Amino acid sequence: MLDLARIGGLLGECKPGHTLPQDLYNSPEVYRFDLQAVFAGTWLLAGFSCEVASARNYLALTLAGSPVVLTRGMDGLLRGFHNACRHRGAQVCPDGAGRRARLTCPYHQWVYDLEGKLVHARNMQPGFDPAGHGLRPIHVREVAGAIFVCLADEAPAFERFRAELEPLLAPHNLGNAKVAYENTLLERGNWKLVMENARECYHCATGHPELCLTFPIDDLGDTMAQGGNAHYDAFAARVRANGLGIGPYFGPWWQIERFPLKAGHLSLTIDGKLAVNRLMVDADTADIGSLRWAVEPHSFCHSTADQTVYFSAMPIAPNETVVTCKWLVHKDAVEGVDYDVERMTHLWNVTNMQDRDLVENNQRGVNSFGYVPGPYNGADESYVKRFIDFYLDTACRYVSARAGFEPLPERLVRNDRDELVPLALRDAANDEYAAYHPGAAHL
Repeated sequence: MLDLARIGGLLGECKPGHTLPQDLYNSPEVYRFDLQAVFAGTWLLAGFSCEVASARNYLALTLAGSPVVLTRGMDGLLRGFHNACRHRGAQVCPDGAGRRARLTCPYHQWVYDLEGKLVHARNMQPGFDPAGHGLRPIHVREVAGAIFVCLADEAPAFERFRAELEPLLAPHNLGNAKVAYENTLLERGNWKLVMENARECYHCATGHPELCLTFPIDDLGDTMAQGGNAHYDAFAARVRANGLGIGPYFGPWWQIERFPLKAGHLSLTIDGKLAVNRLMVDADTADIGSLRWAVEPHSFCHSTADQTVYFSAMPIAPNETVVTCKWLVHKDAVEGVDYDVERMTHLWNVTNMQDRDLVENNQRGVNSFGYVPGPYNGADESYVKRFIDFYLDTACRYVSARAGFEPLPERLVRNDRDELVPLALRDAANDEYAAYHPGAAHL
């Protein structure tokens, strides 16, 4: 059982504008808490519709230690389930994608259809009711070719996020994409350190010389690109003329915005040239910048005219995180003709390896007896602060719903509707916060 009093005390020690106390990065108990309080109760970007494109397709994956399976039924509907047999809990489908008419547990051969119903349980006693032993469902939403899941009994509000993401993402045609390449990387650091690193470019000038060839690090601030200059204004006019949205849109667990790459650059590649000849976006020009869409607690994507790159960080231990990266291209693009995998993936592979080294070095320092929380850079680490605000808000609500007291870190306050929100949103009308954690019942 989690010691919520102790965890609440750690949350209460958090200083505004600073990194977290050491135990919130290192404690095995906090790791278990994070899986339950943060990952189990929020929307996660699980994959893409093209990975479960046709009837009888399935995709099995593990999200923060919990196996799930997504299926496409004969009716064309996408469904999701906890990937645990209702007999003795064995994982039914191994992680990976495939095609099956039914899902059979390898342990005792209980058989489920693609709607999760138990259709065969060998030699069970009289009176056993198969109808009461189907796979347990999870919440699933498809948005413009992206798949989001929530493992909670009651999912947080989703419709505002859909309304903001769908118009910007739909032109990138992910429904007609394929995963051209996927890899994983083990980072020996706490998942929050991985995500803090992924949410800022304060380190990019020295940490990512290759990324800086294309990525406009000098224009980053409270949003991914600052307007009011000729380069941005020309970009905005160009993409709007092609019917593409820009944003930005910010919610309690998402950021969505299109921004220009450096002048003359069309894609996030080493040289800024297109990585794929068969474009994803139907526009008069490929010079449409990158659509960055990110969700807390674990993911971001960059969608350019020719590809979408997906990044996901999943904790597997207190100080170990698996980073998964996928490259999506048009389903009709031919490897060796329209794209070269090495060239397409090189920039992000180099960047991810550099980030791994930075995170592991960060973790070693956080392990120090001399570690004390340090201040964030107010401008260059604004997205890190958004991430930490999300984490603290989610964690505090979880403790409050179960422990009979409310930890209140200094950076979090009550607004006039008695909602616990980040200080910057105290006076903002934000109905999503009211719906985001309606209480203990959904967790």
